[in-house]
Amino acid sequence: MARMGGQRRLKALAAPAFWPILRKEYKWTVKPRPGPHPAELSLPLLLIVRNVLGYAKTAREARKLIAQGHFKVDGRIRKDYKFPVGLMDIIEIVDTGERYRFIPYPVTFFKLHPMPKEEPNIKPVRIENKTTVKGGHIQLNLQGGRNQLIRVKDPRNPVEDKYKTLDTIVLSVPEQKIVDHIPFSEGSLAIVFAGRNVGRVGIIRGVQKGWGWQRSLVTLEDKEGNLFQTVLSYVLVIGKEKPVISLPEGAWK
Repeated sequence: MARMGGQRRLKALAAPAFWPILRKEYKWTVKPRPGPHPAELSLPLLLIVRNVLGYAKTAREARKLIAQGHFKVDGRIRKDYKFPVGLMDIIEIVDTGERYRFIPYPVTFFKLHPMPKEEPNIKPVRIENKTTVKGGHIQLNLQGGRNQLIRVKDPRNPVEDKYKTLDTIVLSVPEQKIVDHIPFSEGSLAIVFAGRNVGRVGIIRGVQKGWGWQRSLVTLEDKEGNLFQTVLSYVLVIGKEKPVISLPEGAWK
């Protein structure tokens, strides 16, 4: 993956390979602002508006539309054209009500997937870590930089402590309320969001533990019954028997 460093500008040739830009025609491109997603796994809002959705022909037009508040990310209007849109984010066009989810996709790395009208505004997020805070309550550190506080009624018997690292919680957006919990376990359904198997969906069949997430391997079984492996840190659980979100046609049964 590309390393963007601490410079304020970004050369087009140094941008991540999945960005839909003309690298040989333009020397510079917009650099995502520090935010909920790493630069290597996100796409600036300007490029989504101009290059993906086609609502503008030039960067100036795209910046104007964004500044006017025509686009929401996870239910909130974003006016920063450098805002990084990443894994499982929901992009909504305010004027039309169209919604898209930023999901992993084979070969192209990421794709804006149109969301059906009946699909609720929910977002699966992985638990990266958890800590115990004052009062015996539990703080979940989530993928994308968010934190979620789980209030424990009795710290001596924390029955609410059912959330484990690598589990997925499903949040409503923009309220950020937990509406579902999906454990990371054998039999759960997961999607790969990085690496050579990006975008593949499969049932978790086993974990080969190593020294840390980067050296641990997950074995998954795809819809055809084929087994494949990927790095543990590249896996996001998205369902128990079926995915809690809609997926592109053919991604799963």
